[in-house]
Amino acid sequence: QVQLVESGGGLVQPGGSLRLSCAASGIIFRFYAMDWYRQAPGKQRELVASITRDFGTNYADSVMGRFTISRDNAKNTVYLQMNSLKPEDTAVYYCNARNDFNKNNYWGQGTQVTVSS
Repeated sequence: QVQLVESGGGLVQPGGSLRLSCAASGIIFRFYAMDWYRQAPGKQRELVASITRDFGTNYADSVMGRFTISRDNAKNTVYLQMNSLKPEDTAVYYCNARNDFNKNNYWGQGTQVTVSS
């Protein structure tokens, strides 16, 4: 059974930082690209950051220079370090495991991030 479990969300003031984690089980983690998405109330889910099997990274323009995605294959975990947080970063953040070869795709349950003073 595949599970992706996000953690690390919470309430933070503008300008603050949070680190999200997503622990995977039931998959061969190193074979999967990992993505972080977010969905704000009344908006579509959007891709925030991606990291490939070979540790290549890509970011949405809105988070470039503030967020950093990383992975630890030994721990089957992907991280999203979020700095200089803004109120517009408020959303539910989801991790996604993506295998571009066999097209398997799995989602976590999401973790709430709220940026407010």
